[in-house]
Amino acid sequence: MASLFKQNDGGWRIEFTTAKNGPRRHVRLGQVARNDASTALTWIEKLITAKAMAASIDPETARWVSTVSDALHERLARAGLVAPRAQASGMSIGAFIDKFLQQHPEYKPFTVTNMMQARRRLTQFFGDNRDMQTITNNDAEDFRMNMVDAGLAEATYRRCLGRCRQLFKAAIKRGIIKGENPFADMAVTVRADKARQFFVSRECANKLIAAAPNAQWRAMIALSRYGGIRTPSETLALRWGDVDFERSRIRIPSPKTERHEGRDCRYIPMFPELRKPLMDCFEQAEPGEEHIITRYRSVSQNLRTQLLRIADRAGVTPWPKLWHNMRASRQTELAESYPIHVVCEWIGNSRAVAQEHYLTVTDAHYERAIASPDNSAVKSAAAQPGLPVHGHEANCETSNISQAFTTMHDNTYMDMPGAGLEPARPKTVTGF
Repeated sequence: MASLFKQNDGGWRIEFTTAKNGPRRHVRLGQVARNDASTALTWIEKLITAKAMAASIDPETARWVSTVSDALHERLARAGLVAPRAQASGMSIGAFIDKFLQQHPEYKPFTVTNMMQARRRLTQFFGDNRDMQTITNNDAEDFRMNMVDAGLAEATYRRCLGRCRQLFKAAIKRGIIKGENPFADMAVTVRADKARQFFVSRECANKLIAAAPNAQWRAMIALSRYGGIRTPSETLALRWGDVDFERSRIRIPSPKTERHEGRDCRYIPMFPELRKPLMDCFEQAEPGEEHIITRYRSVSQNLRTQLLRIADRAGVTPWPKLWHNMRASRQTELAESYPIHVVCEWIGNSRAVAQEHYLTVTDAHYERAIASPDNSAVKSAAAQPGLPVHGHEANCETSNISQAFTTMHDNTYMDMPGAGLEPARPKTVTGF
């Protein structure tokens, strides 16, 4: 289909046809080494095959095309093997992302980490110096398929494509590139993975609390499972000034949503399960300490790994998403007893997000549905939270239906004496 010829001037050219009895075409390579000419022949034959079959070129060939000189690319385009390069914008992918992050110092560390992950994947596929203007819709689709072929989870590559869409949209807005966003039509919505949803029972949560090494760890677990707050972002942002023991309310700073007007914080009740862990931390706090959690604030701390060790000591089999599943379990519980708009206000998400990613159907829901209406246990359970999802029990003993929907005050760890909880002289706790 293609042949390599040496010219009289010492240069090389490749001659080929893309159809039977079609016109003979050629691509001049210039004066290059024979090995380089042979390598170019291999890649060009792949371009000829794709052209003859009206198919997209494979990612490896696309990367080779992106690295050739403008002169050779123009010859390939004249031969009808590739589309002409767009006018260069002068800004490479890597350079733009680096500059973009410098212009957004307000981005949280986790956001920066995600952007840098997208940068790594983009530059590994296209090359660090690939001009952004030259990325086409087909290139974007090849990039997506490369992540699919690499075995990345759907949620992972969709998040990456969402960040790519954001970055290229920013480049268009700044005039770095002209035309359409090559990632504009990509599906980037992350769908809930039902296989990773898990209801963490109170029994399991209390085993973790009992096995925790200190008061601050007990507070973090309780705040996640019984307060429904995000860990680590919201947990580490909590200060003693956010805790109102007298009114039994807690102000939850929300670093994730603070960029949106009116969503820098929210308020939750001081649920009975939270009072003792917070009081224990308060009594151990040094004078003048602002934050509730002080020992685990370093970015080098991996709270997930440490929680896995606690689970091992507690004899509890870990569930898929350690912190998120505890937060989601609390929302499922609260939704049994309070209007959904109230629950979403406390948890800090929307109804749509709660329905898709948080609310879980539990064994207790099935038990209530099939039980007799006259069953007193079912009646008493109707206003109380549920139990773990069937088949996801985290190595905890299954309680019967009457035990499933225990009240907040029946929790063994959380039983409080009738008086003496309030500190005699609060250190830094302030009211609202």
